[in-house]
Amino acid sequence: MATYKEAGVDQPGADEFVGRIKKQTHVLDRSGVIGDLGLFSGLLDLSGLGYEEPVLAAATDGVGSKLEIAFALDQHHTVGIDLVAMSVNDVICCGARPLFFLDYMAVGRLDLDQGEALIGGIVEGCKQAGCALLGGETSQLPTFYRPGRYDLAGFAVGIVERSLLIDGTRIQPGDAVLGLPSSGVHSNGFTLIRKIIEEEGLELSEAFGGGRTLGEELLTPTRIYVPQLEALAKADVDLRAIAHITGGGLAGNLGRVLPEGVGARLEKGSWTVPPIFERLAAWGELSEAEMYDVFNMGLGMLVVVPAAEAERAREAAGEGAVVGECNEAAGVVLS
Repeated sequence: MATYKEAGVDQPGADEFVGRIKKQTHVLDRSGVIGDLGLFSGLLDLSGLGYEEPVLAAATDGVGSKLEIAFALDQHHTVGIDLVAMSVNDVICCGARPLFFLDYMAVGRLDLDQGEALIGGIVEGCKQAGCALLGGETSQLPTFYRPGRYDLAGFAVGIVERSLLIDGTRIQPGDAVLGLPSSGVHSNGFTLIRKIIEEEGLELSEAFGGGRTLGEELLTPTRIYVPQLEALAKADVDLRAIAHITGGGLAGNLGRVLPEGVGARLEKGSWTVPPIFERLAAWGELSEAEMYDVFNMGLGMLVVVPAAEAERAREAAGEGAVVGECNEAAGVVLS
């Protein structure tokens, strides 16, 4: 007689996994969270947050083929941070404060240690973002995924006062563009990166620099920009637009928040491009245009502020550089 476990699904293991998750989440602020992990739905009481006209913001994303690097190195903690970062960095672009995060993990066969490392990264990401891990789902699909393989998706919800929404409509020609540095390639462009690695015969174990291997450099987690943007809001900086630099590069993502009739010029050389991008361009013989279309090139977030507030914004964020300005031309130009 066939059993569920013989078919590849380990329900007792899944129950143990939930127990391990509960042990890890004790480090998170669960203010307003009702109940514990493991219920059919996560609950959050909004009554104590003090909003008059609350607007909810939501975003969902994954880690993409960066997971292939994690599989190759059998290192899974950092991609958990990536998972949180990709969603919460989108949520904060409208001025929202992240409230909670949910994760979905689909696996072939549940590996408790691997799963625990993943959840540890997700917990760390939620800690950096200041949000609760409200729940999630782990699905065992032995006929879909090979042993040791999984896929991830995340979902973040934030809240913002309607009067404080940031949507780009107040951008004016002459406004400054402040760039906040990335930690590296973040979680975009890995299909191209893996193609370069394969065609050039590169090894993830080879030295990259700074005492790190190439694999470690590529697995550097996506930065979470909640602290910087909270600092800008606390300093009462007039934030007119925020763009998370993901697939599509600097021009593509900044263009998403510019109102009709307003363009921007970004000045190459006004910020530091991390070495990983120079190496990828050389290895893959990639044109400069291709690099800027695919990668963040060292800037993970662009913030548009009035020119008169640019220096104060940089000081409040504690980092960054003015990398361009808005104008009356069409589109975004890098020069």
